[in-house]
Amino acid sequence: MNIALIIAGGSGKRAGQDIPKQFINIYDKPVIIYTLEGFQKHPEIDAIEVVCIDGWHDILRAYAKQYNITKLRWIVSGGETGQESIRNGVYFLKDTCKEDDIVIIHDGIRPMIEEEVLSDVIVKCRQYGNGVTSLPYNEQIFRIIDERSTKEYIPRDSLRRVQTPQAYTFGKLLWGYEEAFSKNIGIHGSSYTNTMMVDLGETLYFAKGSDKNIKITTSDDFELFKALLTTKKSSWMK
Repeated sequence: MNIALIIAGGSGKRAGQDIPKQFINIYDKPVIIYTLEGFQKHPEIDAIEVVCIDGWHDILRAYAKQYNITKLRWIVSGGETGQESIRNGVYFLKDTCKEDDIVIIHDGIRPMIEEEVLSDVIVKCRQYGNGVTSLPYNEQIFRIIDERSTKEYIPRDSLRRVQTPQAYTFGKLLWGYEEAFSKNIGIHGSSYTNTMMVDLGETLYFAKGSDKNIKITTSDDFELFKALLTTKKSSWMK
């Protein structure tokens, strides 16, 4: 079984909005529904679990019914941090998942998930036990000396930027969160499942990524999302 674990527990403060950004309407549809539709349409996704901010569970259920998100089976409450939210979602699946089931973790505020990206992360997880969506860096990266200067760069061909979706076998995912929270490893600050797994000594395997797979964090990102929704690829481009 392949289960999508969608993280929608954030309050949206960085976007400067009055409601959580995952529930803001873009062209008369909430951001979270765009995200869920990508998983609803994918033939290899069997069920969806959403970790949702408290007070919005009933609204999410209503939207799911309105937009025919029939794969949504569970809504659970988030935690104080992103890692606590993911942990809550993982622990909730203890009585549902087998060890070799695949759990695909994805940010609810990444609404441009493409079928081929989702397919590849599942393929890599079946092959290696995990798969993390990634892309090369196209910019130069420098280490800072202070706020004004640098004398050292990091070769960009040695770097990858990692996004969600990320896929893990349930047995390894459950082990990871139990281990991390019992030993206080990889669960603070901006840590995520991928960084936590590396902190626990695991090897991660890259899957296909996409530049369209934007994360809506600021108000400018909403405008970029709107532009991507209305942009069509030119017929002459390969």
